[in-house]
Amino acid sequence: MGIIINLDVMMAKRKIGVTELAKEIDITMANLSILKNNKAKAVRFTTLDALCKALHCQPGDILEYVEDEACEEGAKNADG
Repeated sequence: MGIIINLDVMMAKRKIGVTELAKEIDITMANLSILKNNKAKAVRFTTLDALCKALHCQPGDILEYVEDEACEEGAKNADG
């Protein structure tokens, strides 16, 4: 199972930066960057709730399930 976090896409659509969003949802910029860069191993429901409220979206707009091979390929491409 591979879950992709498309937070960077939603942030771009809403034209909001890391600093502004971090302040709005009361999370550190470091932790928000981990989510944004798809490096998180888990996400608290309270954080997901705050993100959805701040970005005016649904959890499915941020989270996406992909098969393992596609997930690993995407991670390789993201790392360069």
